[in-house]
Amino acid sequence: MYSVELYVKIRRAVMVEGRSEREVARYFGIHRKTVKKMCQYAAPPGYRRKKEPVSPKLAPFTGIIDAILEADKQVHTKQRHSAMRILERLRDEHGFTGGYTIVRNYVYKAAIRQKEMFMPLTHLPGHAQVDFGEADGYIGGKLVRFHYFCLDLPHSDGCFVKAYPTEDTESFLDGHIAAFTFLGGVPLSILYDNTRIAVARILGDGKRQRTKAFSELQSHYLFEDKFGRPGKGNDKGNVEGMVGYSRRHFMVPLPIAADFDALNAKLLDGCIKRQQAKLRGQTETIAERMKRDTAAFMALPAVAFDACHKISSRVSSQSLVRYRSNDYLVPTQYGHREVLVKGYVDHVDICSGADIIARHVRSYGREEFIYNPLHYLALLEHKPRALDQAAPLQDWVLPEVFDRLRRLLEVRMERRGRKEYIQVLRLLENFSQVQVEQAIKQAMGLGVIGLDAIKHLILCAIERRPAKLDLAFYPYLPSTSVESTEPRSYLSLLQTPKANHQPAFGGSV
Repeated sequence: MYSVELYVKIRRAVMVEGRSEREVARYFGIHRKTVKKMCQYAAPPGYRRKKEPVSPKLAPFTGIIDAILEADKQVHTKQRHSAMRILERLRDEHGFTGGYTIVRNYVYKAAIRQKEMFMPLTHLPGHAQVDFGEADGYIGGKLVRFHYFCLDLPHSDGCFVKAYPTEDTESFLDGHIAAFTFLGGVPLSILYDNTRIAVARILGDGKRQRTKAFSELQSHYLFEDKFGRPGKGNDKGNVEGMVGYSRRHFMVPLPIAADFDALNAKLLDGCIKRQQAKLRGQTETIAERMKRDTAAFMALPAVAFDACHKISSRVSSQSLVRYRSNDYLVPTQYGHREVLVKGYVDHVDICSGADIIARHVRSYGREEFIYNPLHYLALLEHKPRALDQAAPLQDWVLPEVFDRLRRLLEVRMERRGRKEYIQVLRLLENFSQVQVEQAIKQAMGLGVIGLDAIKHLILCAIERRPAKLDLAFYPYLPSTSVESTEPRSYLSLLQTPKANHQPAFGGSV
């Protein structure tokens, strides 16, 4: 290899002094082609191969290896060929007699050649990317794995993060609404992966068939949707990075919160504090760049989207409706009817027509029964003997005064007393437990134990008027008799009792 000093002399002679390559080659005693090469490179370029060397033993099999590696692109990552597995197939199927090292080196270099290259991108204001992540934390004293919705603004690196018990349609919709509310507007477009919550099917031409819930969300807020290539997370690399950032910074160490509301308050605080950061290569804070994002946003609609998962169902003979493997109770008068179930993140509404006939706290367990004892009282009134065995009432804890009322009613009214007690319980359908409890105590104090008296006392308390109870409505109570008094009756008080009179100081009469 020639020295750099010789390169300088030859290059100056040809390129500065204007001497011919042939003359310079003759003067320095080197080949004319070498002079030409030196004029092309400022320093010795080193030895360069025109072609990668291949072992003579492996050369006949390289086409087979290339075909295997190409087919692996369509296979799950964890089920692709290793170098050892390729060696085994070459030996078993094609009679290869070489060793592992030459196969491994060829596979390694082929993998480098096949690696995808990426183009640096610039992001205009007003656009967003969305994805879900998952993490562990202590919620309500229990270690649980939760999911979190993450929206990233690539232009400003602003973000919004909210945690949910599961990644489902309800949390997907609610996350959008919460993010739009936090940002104060709707992004012009949102980039997603091909989640089944949004994409029902990928058609042959690459187009997406949206789910009904996602189409309704998009129609309400009018943002443009975009989808990455299947299995290509780099298409939405910004939000992928934000999912990891949120886990590392907002959820390490493991978050501890009383409930999801408390956890989300911490996550929101982390998103707000992050806006003061000035990232590498930027001269402005995230908050300053977010102003351009929000200026490009569309305005929020006057009414927020109803973020729920809707399914049609039928009420069973036990007045139950099933939603996501759990059974929810509805009033018994709706038995065997078609209803619409609307599942939200925190509650479940069951509707008949335009009316909400039942609302329950959302359960994220499996095969659970979610009761409201009040819904069974109408049926129980017709079947009073089931009072002590009705499953929905087993865990219903009422104040002690209710049990005392039941005992008194059953003692005074015998069999009818149980039904009267159930009718008193039905007052809880329209009045609060405190109101009914106070009325029962007042009725007991007045000695008028019964449904009508208790209801009358509740209404009087609400309307702030004195109670007027008519004992004619309570024939089972002890009655009193009031007679007219004659003046001669008072003479009996003046008569001396017929009893032996004893002197004050002893002796006898």
